Amino acid sequence: MSLKEKVDLDNLPKHIAVIMDGNGRWAKQKGGLRIFGHQSAITAVRETVEAAAELGVEYLTLYAFSTENWSRPAFEVSALMQLLVSTIRKETSTLNKNNIRLLTIGDTASLPASCQLELQEAMEITKDNTRMTLVLALSYSGRWDITQAVQKLSQEVKDGAVKPQDVNENLFKDYLSTAGMPDPELLIRTSGEQRISNFLLWQLAYTELYITKLLWPDFRKEHLYEAIIAFQSRERRFGKTSEQLTK
Repeated sequence: MSLKEKVDLDNLPKHIAVIMDGNGRWAKQKGGLRIFGHQSAITAVRETVEAAAELGVEYLTLYAFSTENWSRPAFEVSALMQLLVSTIRKETSTLNKNNIRLLTIGDTASLPASCQLELQEAMEITKDNTRMTLVLALSYSGRWDITQAVQKLSQEVKDGAVKPQDVNENLFKDYLSTAGMPDPELLIRTSGEQRISNFLLWQLAYTELYITKLLWPDFRKEHLYEAIIAFQSRERRFGKTSEQLTK
């Protein structure tokens, strides 16, 4: 039986989030520049998207560029932005052909105009697709997300549109950039680092973490299957006891 066949399709996580880590280390091991690692990671992205869609995952969120990444060397940031533009341009037709919708979360207004334009065009082209939603987290951080949500909600309270006593978790999540999406049930992080790096801080409250030492450019479909199989072997209690879950 193949790994794919071992995946229980009746117990799939609806939303998988991925911290794609290790591009720079991968490139260093190969004797190349960091941007070589980023370029080589495109295959890992393509395989992960294809595998998730084939299985029936509803949402796949990829941590593509954090707000902290702006502090990297200017050459690397510029090369990353150029790579982002060229990749979106090349992959949009494939996403559309496979009925995959593209969305973004993050402070995308801080991206170069060329990136914003490519993203807007790709999202417009794929907006009616229903098979899976691919979410790119760009210029994103969990703290930024919570802060902008508080700002919007505070303004509505100030304007009288929302009463302070009506503010609760369900209302608050509607102001996050992920409004309308289910929280991730599975977070995959490559490269072996054991932290969530300011990613989806609110949304990951009850997410199962899967950490692999594999560097992101080497990630393939079978590695996604392994992560999902591990997820399916866990008991998700949400604060309850095992006995309560069996009743």
